[in-house]
Amino acid sequence: MTDLHCLSAAEFSEAYAEGRLSPVEATEAALARIDAWEPKINAMYLVHREAALATARESEARWRAGQPLSPIDGVPLTIKENIYTRGDPAPFGTAASDLTPKAEDAPQAARMREAGCVILGKTTMPDYGMLSAGLSSIHGMTRNPWRLDRNPSGSSSGAGAAAVAGYGPLHLGTDIGGSVRLPATHCGIFGLKPSLGRIPVYPPYLGRVTGPMTRTVRDAALIMNQATRPDVRDFMSLPYQPTDYVAALEGLSPKGLRVGLLLDMGVGLPVLPEVRAAAEAAARALEAEGASVAPMASFMTAEMLDGMTRFFEVRSYNDIVALDDSSRERVLPFIVQWCTHRAGGFSGPDVMAAYTQVVAMREAAVAAVGRFDFVIAPTSPITAYEAAMHCPGDDPTNALPHIAFTVPYNMSEQPAASINWGYAPDGLPIGVQIIGQRFDDVGVLRLSRVIEQLRPPQRAWPEPESA
Repeated sequence: MTDLHCLSAAEFSEAYAEGRLSPVEATEAALARIDAWEPKINAMYLVHREAALATARESEARWRAGQPLSPIDGVPLTIKENIYTRGDPAPFGTAASDLTPKAEDAPQAARMREAGCVILGKTTMPDYGMLSAGLSSIHGMTRNPWRLDRNPSGSSSGAGAAAVAGYGPLHLGTDIGGSVRLPATHCGIFGLKPSLGRIPVYPPYLGRVTGPMTRTVRDAALIMNQATRPDVRDFMSLPYQPTDYVAALEGLSPKGLRVGLLLDMGVGLPVLPEVRAAAEAAARALEAEGASVAPMASFMTAEMLDGMTRFFEVRSYNDIVALDDSSRERVLPFIVQWCTHRAGGFSGPDVMAAYTQVVAMREAAVAAVGRFDFVIAPTSPITAYEAAMHCPGDDPTNALPHIAFTVPYNMSEQPAASINWGYAPDGLPIGVQIIGQRFDDVGVLRLSRVIEQLRPPQRAWPEPESA
């Protein structure tokens, strides 16, 4: 019999409906995985053991009565700690934060609670979400279960590690520059960055989205069915369109699809040969099924990436300078150095020039992808880097050279997903990115499902005793 921690949300739902399993058994299995893995990977900020079991018992009663709240009623779920949940602090990864518990759920957490999900707890993230790494001044170091000396990436670092470790099948992360997709590629899972506003968030912000992080595309679609429901608190949300993302998954034929293959952004870190090979292999697999694949030139410039970096720096600089001295000393020193090394000298024209480059990047991304139905690209130019590093290279004056393949689509509002394709010679996962037209979340999920079926056989998930 398959271990319960290996089951997908779809499999749990079917087993609940048939009476073969109960949400209590599923929750106990997820909590057991947390007990086994947490001393090694540190993916959880909070574990709500008793509350989770109580929710599971309530769900069990609903399934027995034939009245589940949704297909994912009783399915274990983790939520990134910056997504507000009633009664929990949200320190945004930093020891300098106010730890007052939040009075209400954020929209995406509320939708999951309304669907009956068993919220196991909150996952870790780095200070202010401004690192693609698993290092935090309040949470400590989160490690990659595939190799404990490697980074899960971030900022949804705990969510990515939790998905690999089997802390239930469903996980919510957030993404403003790659924070769902980068952990997805480095942890070998599926992560969707929806179109801006597709899943209501609070507080909303330029480029910020919540996205599902799961082992399968179908499980991500199950989250989308619930999380996309409307919430008036997000003034940037899209008009609600009732959609059955699960029903829409199957049946896409690659035949006739125009697919762009983007292998080199020309800025940021160079692409490793094994990462390039994975993206090429995914595109050729689609081509073998009838898709038309054409090379796509980079639309990014060094000025665009630097403008985006300046924008992020000055945004965090404003947070840091607002702190008193004792609070500032509690922030991860790397973050302080990163956002103050030049932002303090920016003038108003400097900031507007940076924002102008962000807008130019947005325009260029939409135009470049618009020539195709979808684009295939690396998610990250590299595989998982060292666990103790704050970023590849560990240089606070150049902390974001690895986000060139992901950040444009946050600013352009386009859906993009990362799905594992294969593995590097050292066994580390390599994901490929699927980018779609603005608002075509269904299309990105459908093509992700096709690639999930075409990809090579996947390796077994790591176990704590072998980590």
